[in-house]
Amino acid sequence: MEDSPGASEAIRRSKRTRAQIFPTGAGQGTQSRGSGRDNRDEDSDRSDQSPNRHADREDSVDDFEELRPKAKRKRASEEASAAPSKIHASLIEIIKGNGKLIPQVVKNWVEQYEKDPKPAMVELLMMLFEACGAKYIIDEELLDEIDVDDVVVALVNLAKKGQVEDYQSSKKKEFKNFKDNLASFWDNLVTECQNGPLFDQILFDKCMDYVIALSCTPPRIYRQVASLMGLQLVTSLINVAKMLGAQRETTQRQLNAERKKRTDGPRVESLNKRLSTTHEKIMVIEEMMRKIFTGLFVHRYRDIDPDIRMSCIQSLGMWILSYPSLFLQDLYLKYLGWTLNDKNAGVRKSSALALQNLYEVDDNVPSLGLFTERFSNRMIELADDIDISVAVCAIGLVKQLLRHQLIHDDDLGSLYDLLIDDPPEIRRAIGELVYGHLIAQKFTSSQSHSKGDDNDSSEVHLGRMLQILREFSTDQILSTYVIDDVWEYMDAMKDWKCIVSMLLDENPLIELTDEDSTNLIRLLSASIRKAVGEKIVPATDNRKQYYNKGQREMFESNRRDVTVAMMKRYPQLLSKFMADKTKIAPLIEIIVHMNLELYSLKRQEQNFKNVLQLIKEAFFKHGEKDPLRCCMKAINFCSTESRGELQDFAQNKLKELEDELAAKLKSAIREVADDDDEYSLLVSLKRLYELQLSRSFPMESLYEEVAVFLQSFRNMDDEVVSFLLLNMYLHVVWCMHSIINTETVSEAFLNSLLSKRTTLFEHLQYYLEHPPKVQVEGKSSGHLVCRVCTILAESWCLFKKTNFASTKLESLGYCPDDSTLQKFWKVCEQQLSISDETEDEDVHKEYVEETNRDAIMIAAAKLIASDVVPKEYLCPEIISHFVMHGQSVTEIVKHLIAVLKKRDENVSSFFLEAMKRAYHRQLVGVSGSTDESLTGKSFQQCKDLAARLSGTFVGAARHKYRSDILNIVKDGIEYAFLDAPKQLSFLDVSVIHFVSRLPMPDILEILKDVKKRTENVDTEVDPSGWRPYYTFLDNLNEKYARNEVFQDEKEGMTVRRRGRPRKRPDLQGKKLFDEHSSSEEEDAISVSDKEAEDEQQEEEEAPLIHSLRSSAKLRSLKVPRGDNKGHGKATDY
Repeated sequence: MEDSPGASEAIRRSKRTRAQIFPTGAGQGTQSRGSGRDNRDEDSDRSDQSPNRHADREDSVDDFEELRPKAKRKRASEEASAAPSKIHASLIEIIKGNGKLIPQVVKNWVEQYEKDPKPAMVELLMMLFEACGAKYIIDEELLDEIDVDDVVVALVNLAKKGQVEDYQSSKKKEFKNFKDNLASFWDNLVTECQNGPLFDQILFDKCMDYVIALSCTPPRIYRQVASLMGLQLVTSLINVAKMLGAQRETTQRQLNAERKKRTDGPRVESLNKRLSTTHEKIMVIEEMMRKIFTGLFVHRYRDIDPDIRMSCIQSLGMWILSYPSLFLQDLYLKYLGWTLNDKNAGVRKSSALALQNLYEVDDNVPSLGLFTERFSNRMIELADDIDISVAVCAIGLVKQLLRHQLIHDDDLGSLYDLLIDDPPEIRRAIGELVYGHLIAQKFTSSQSHSKGDDNDSSEVHLGRMLQILREFSTDQILSTYVIDDVWEYMDAMKDWKCIVSMLLDENPLIELTDEDSTNLIRLLSASIRKAVGEKIVPATDNRKQYYNKGQREMFESNRRDVTVAMMKRYPQLLSKFMADKTKIAPLIEIIVHMNLELYSLKRQEQNFKNVLQLIKEAFFKHGEKDPLRCCMKAINFCSTESRGELQDFAQNKLKELEDELAAKLKSAIREVADDDDEYSLLVSLKRLYELQLSRSFPMESLYEEVAVFLQSFRNMDDEVVSFLLLNMYLHVVWCMHSIINTETVSEAFLNSLLSKRTTLFEHLQYYLEHPPKVQVEGKSSGHLVCRVCTILAESWCLFKKTNFASTKLESLGYCPDDSTLQKFWKVCEQQLSISDETEDEDVHKEYVEETNRDAIMIAAAKLIASDVVPKEYLCPEIISHFVMHGQSVTEIVKHLIAVLKKRDENVSSFFLEAMKRAYHRQLVGVSGSTDESLTGKSFQQCKDLAARLSGTFVGAARHKYRSDILNIVKDGIEYAFLDAPKQLSFLDVSVIHFVSRLPMPDILEILKDVKKRTENVDTEVDPSGWRPYYTFLDNLNEKYARNEVFQDEKEGMTVRRRGRPRKRPDLQGKKLFDEHSSSEEEDAISVSDKEAEDEQQEEEEAPLIHSLRSSAKLRSLKVPRGDNKGHGKATDY
């Protein structure tokens, strides 16, 4: 009798639980499905918009019926009345359609199963098959006798016959929620069956058998859908197991409490029985999870389909995180470690994210010890992954390892190199890591924080940042990259007062070395530029940055803060570092980022005047490019952006500067005329050049004096001559600018400009006719020649005739004659032939922005691209040097060819003439030479040129330019036979490459024409001379006989890939436990399918930093990049 109350209570509780399952189960199912979807694709937020949540919201708005319009209530009631008819549809139709009905449909199905299992089981299995896309009918009477393998074989045969429909990947609108609905169905089914059919060892055993079997079949759609169902089953089973685990803990506590009262009795017995039953259920569920894991996961995590592999790893990460009592052990963790080497970026990213989530939970770390030891190196290597998103995730994972002190600082050396990597996402992620680990030291032990609050002071953080910058002191560009990476996370960089205080040595406890002072000034300048919205490193996309109103207001606020912090002590900084050219330039530039109005508002006019006076002193104290340019930028800014009295003062200072510069320049000219040193003149010319780059300088009388001086002293240093010519050219440009922007131009001013132009051209003409030798006493003199050529080209472009045709300024139009143009190109060719060693010497000079070769070729190409000179002579000459002088020159010529094609120019004549001139140069070069290797090398350059030129006709261009290609071939053959057999090698050297771009009918026509040319010629007289002819003929015959058209030549075709450079695939998958590895697990992770075998492996050298300066200045920054991403095998069934 005492048992009956307990039994009845259990029954009531069971009924109450069953009654509560439907509303709560739907919610739990939604959550679990949301987790599953989040795990399958972390970027998806659809779980918050799942059908069941919509249904819950619709059910919960009854309290607000009075607010609803009646029409909506009527429409809702109509939908509710139509719902019962839909509920009676088949399971697959519900899954394909409205996911809101799934909870009710599952409830009805479970009730049907409990009444009559076989029909319900048949319906469920047929739904399972049709979800895979196959319609297969099972006889209800034979359900117990049917073998799973026989059914699966039949389903595979249906797939071979093409009788399968892919609902999962379908683009049809009605199937867009198919995957979510299918996962929702199985989740609701497990939840609904947790108090009965889940443990009958029939229903779910049968379903798991079919799911596992289908996941191992050849049809990809079967594997995809079966994997989805199997992984969702485990996820749903975990939710049930966690609920049962909570019940078990509650029962255990109740039992312990009851035993304290009495050792036995009905209550203790009932609790013991309930505890045992709950434990058995948990064991059953865990066994079901193991069955799916070993039958499905261990095969599919290495599937050929990357989506299947990715869903497996995402699911495993969620299982370990949500049910660590079973899955948080090395037996399961090793799969996450292995897939860090997967060839697919999505799989590697999923593995890294899963591990990052695991390490975020402190309680998990003790169980991850051995795993970390075996795979930590790979986690660090993954930070340099070829895929940017994977690398960013891996850096986050490394941060977790550092937080738990699971890796040593010595292991992070390669990671810190990424501070100067290309992708900004990588640099920012590493910057956050560097700040947290090295500057803020968030990941160190508690002992390091025992110093107190000083550990977080700006001085301490800046001191640690300076230690990092010491590694990059020799290169300002790299230092700027490091500052840019860390700036977002380091508040001490915005503590302007603290930085200024450190620079002025106001804190006796902080001693800065000269190197530290330089780095701190660079940091101050770069940080201020960042704070006001400037980019301190070039953007990869080169697009103009647009800011919203809030950002602009923030930048303006930062500008005010900088001004307030700097205005009083700014003169002290300038005075202290006035003599140091490396420090004064970035300090002076700071003023252009300040709000000058605050000087008046804060009554700091005297400090403003002191700053201007110091800037003027710096201008005349230094003669280097950076200080001079910064000084001019600052003075121009102050004279235009200041207001009232301060603006007048700034403009007066600028006028004083100009007058003093003119006086110093005249004095320097007189000194050189008196056989004095040229240094003073050179420095004055540099200052004048920097001034004229930004504003007009009145030098009417000075211009004539400079011209006469230059004519009288031709033997001056090349650099002095270069700056004399540059300043004369800039003055002419400013005069032209004045004329163009003036409505009425006086005849006298026009004649004055023409006179100055004539004087300038006479001096340039002199150096064209008398170019200095390339080497004078071991010192390079090529720079002067380069300056002369570039100034000439820019001047010709400035005075291009078409710019002034049919205007009042027509007399300003100018075009060089043929003789001058030929002299110009002759000098250019001499400059192109300078050795690489000499080029490397020149490129490190102060005012050299690119190599002489690049500057010369750009100047010449600009004349053609701008239609300044006739193309007939210069264009073929430029193209003939296409492949002779390195990659940078090749890119310039390639761009010119693209411009010509875009304008529909007659490129065929230019190409042929270019090949003729290159061929003629080689004939002249090897004439009389007995060195066969030299001859072969010379003609190889001609072949390379023809290959690159023919390579511009690829794809659709072969048909578009078919007539041009045919003209090149025919005219080339004509040229080769002009002086046969002397020039016949032109056929094999050049023409053959263009023949390969023609269709077969044209090749047949060419073959007949070539044969006809030798009908009455005795080729046996000179067999060696006619050998190129027969070689050419054999090639044509061979291609025609095989009915082939030549494939596109690979020379000249550079394949460009997006993203980071490809890395070396040299690491294989790692095994955690040799003794537990199955034969399949001993293979490396991730797949050897035919697609992978056909992938082209390419290795590139990527520049460390793009687009900062010319390519020549970045040679020292080019580093080979390698990857440790391993490629393994995969199985496909």
